[in-house]
Amino acid sequence: MKTYLSYLNDIANEVETKHSDYELPLNWFHPYKSYDLALQKEELIGSLADRLQWKFKNTKPFVNSISNGCQLCGEGEWSCLFITGKCNGNCFYCPAQQDSDATPQTQKLLFEDPKKYVDYINRFNFKGVSFSGGEPLLVFDRTLEFIKQVRQNCNPDIYIWMYTNGILATDEKFKALAEAGLNEIRFDLGAVNYNPKVLQNVSKYIKNVTVEIPAVPHEKEQLLAVLPQLCEYGVTNLNLHQLRLTTYNANKLLQYDYTFLHGEQPTVLESELTAFEVMKFVVENNLPIGVNYCNFQFKHRFQKAGFRTKMAEELKLLKEEITQNGFFRKIEMVDGSSVTKAITLEELMQDKDSIEKIKISYTGRVIENIENSDQNRSFTIDGTQYRILEGFSTNPVVLRGNEIEEFIAMLNQNGEPIPNNSSLFEAWKFEFIEGGLREYF
Repeated sequence: MKTYLSYLNDIANEVETKHSDYELPLNWFHPYKSYDLALQKEELIGSLADRLQWKFKNTKPFVNSISNGCQLCGEGEWSCLFITGKCNGNCFYCPAQQDSDATPQTQKLLFEDPKKYVDYINRFNFKGVSFSGGEPLLVFDRTLEFIKQVRQNCNPDIYIWMYTNGILATDEKFKALAEAGLNEIRFDLGAVNYNPKVLQNVSKYIKNVTVEIPAVPHEKEQLLAVLPQLCEYGVTNLNLHQLRLTTYNANKLLQYDYTFLHGEQPTVLESELTAFEVMKFVVENNLPIGVNYCNFQFKHRFQKAGFRTKMAEELKLLKEEITQNGFFRKIEMVDGSSVTKAITLEELMQDKDSIEKIKISYTGRVIENIENSDQNRSFTIDGTQYRILEGFSTNPVVLRGNEIEEFIAMLNQNGEPIPNNSSLFEAWKFEFIEGGLREYF
């Protein structure tokens, strides 16, 4: 545990340094002044114990249900295409600058032609596709064409959803989206000041209707007031994101007296409490709507691991294996200072008694657009070539003697408990998706 706490301490120091130059200071979590908030979280979870459910290594809490799209997201079976970079909303919490139209893209891959995107979806066998932005309704014809192409040329069971702020929504557009093959539509109700009117007729056309917004503490009462009406309008799910601070929204977000948690990015503690308070309201009032808390820890871990795994399945090399966290693992036997040969995990387990030393390397690999085909390593999807881009490469983890036994035991026990040995912990980070919501720090 000491090694893990040192790891969290490094994260805290790094994030404080990275976010130290704003005009307004951050109110960082401190156990001496924020203990009551941590206790409030535990009390809220306890009050929901009989109804609260958890998915994805206890990072995704929900009541009643989660949508098919959220399930596919957690399973790593989802591709999100940002159909435009322009938005007509003005949400103070938006984490990204959205002021210009751009070529549709996902994971830095550009897809101007919908048919090329279809080829990508089919090659990697995604089971779900979403269209986001910016605001997809600003480029409605483009959005509609992409949805049609995916529906007509991908697996008939593929699940398709779209995000919108609803400002430009009309019944005619809902009807056209449904006829194009949309399964679910998600509304940022905060962008229209929680006015549910935009949702009044949408369920007549599209079966699954979701409200997806950040859990904003100072807007909680507005949300609670409209929840019964959302249920009357046929809204099936409410997805509550955790507010997070970025360089783009900092000047607006820091105007509120929020407590910021340390992590890979600063997140708002009170936003998490708000999500659990909304779940409690839904349970106490016996509302049928499914509510899930999409916190930063879930998004940072499972969305990234899911994409890495999808890429890895197609891009791995001989003797490489894919970890739960989506990284390539390469194990090599070492004699003295020289590598003798690469072996698989199964071979390591079989011959562990005769192996004195191993070197384990973890790497990542993705594809990107290229202008020409004169590349040493390329990846072809239905005639279109992409460059294979080598990602980071860790310093090799070197294990000797009993550490090899402990490494095998760690894998057999699915990474629990977290190892205290520094070398094994380094391997653990790339082997496993960290589970659970972290304690506040």
